[in-house]
Amino acid sequence: MDEKEMAYAKQGVMLTKNWDCFQQLIRRCLRKNDDKQQLSSTANRLLHKVTVGALLLVSLFSFAPQAEAMTRTLEKGPAIVIAAFGTTTDARETYDFFEQQLRQELPEAWLKAPITWAYTSEIVRERANKKFAEQGDPQRYRSLLQVLADLEDQGYRQIAVQSLHIFPGQEYDEMEKVLAAFRTLGLHIEYGGTLLQKWEMLFEAIDGVADEFLPEADGCNLLVGHGSPESFSPANSTYLGLDRYLSHKYAKTFVGTVDGVLTREQALDKAIFCSPKRVRIVPFMYVAGDHIMNDIMGTTPDKGGVPSWAMELQSAGVKVETVFTEYQGRKVFKGLGFYRKINDIFIKELIKSLQRLQQ
Repeated sequence: MDEKEMAYAKQGVMLTKNWDCFQQLIRRCLRKNDDKQQLSSTANRLLHKVTVGALLLVSLFSFAPQAEAMTRTLEKGPAIVIAAFGTTTDARETYDFFEQQLRQELPEAWLKAPITWAYTSEIVRERANKKFAEQGDPQRYRSLLQVLADLEDQGYRQIAVQSLHIFPGQEYDEMEKVLAAFRTLGLHIEYGGTLLQKWEMLFEAIDGVADEFLPEADGCNLLVGHGSPESFSPANSTYLGLDRYLSHKYAKTFVGTVDGVLTREQALDKAIFCSPKRVRIVPFMYVAGDHIMNDIMGTTPDKGGVPSWAMELQSAGVKVETVFTEYQGRKVFKGLGFYRKINDIFIKELIKSLQRLQQ
């Protein structure tokens, strides 16, 4: 067992990172006596603990269905899990809006199903939970792993998971790995796709925000997404397809991303040459949080002295505006989560998952 595998085992993250690797680790542990490699006493003790723990997990989960049928009262209905990236800003109220809409639109058969939130960004969870603790706020962001483990412990064996991610990128891939691992433990889990999972969903999403667009004679529309820093990410083709679709269907409308192939420079160059010199920035992120508040619409440069997108356009003589909404008496940036038509796409995906659980 090499140092990397030992580190994974010590951190206890094999289940969430790579289930196949976890199984390989168990097999290596079982072959330990046949190996000629000498390990330190510390490594041997750790390896022994991992071996025993792994074997215990295997034995427990192998007999779990029969044992639980005799010793536990299982929940008959399904549980609902909403998996979101998360945010450290007050824009988390976007999630409150979604849950309110979800509870209004859920069919009667699932109105009593518990709704639990999981947050997939490790960095966001760490920062948000630190902030909550400093403020004396008891709430905490939990990972999908923690949420599923708690639901399993509460006796739920049917779980519908709905992602609120925009495109099927890294966060969604990690979500699928966690779900696959929990499925091997006997849980019946169904889940829905991201907002841009299929082209017809992308077209429907654009229709959901198109009312915000400026008419051709009034200026340009710049949709700002998160993007992906990885050149090999499938999200790149999604964003390029989105930009192509928009530019063909709506005049003077294009996409820019914080990261990725549709760069800030490309987007701002197009916006600067807009005639008349007026640009409406439409957030194409589920939550209009830190990126929109600071990187895009900020009024001061960042720590590195880089101006926001709005500042750079204004310095070039372009009038810049964005879209807002009213929520609980306050004017807030309008992320995708404040569009009921956008939420309807996610809710339809969730209902399909709930229906599959009944089959």
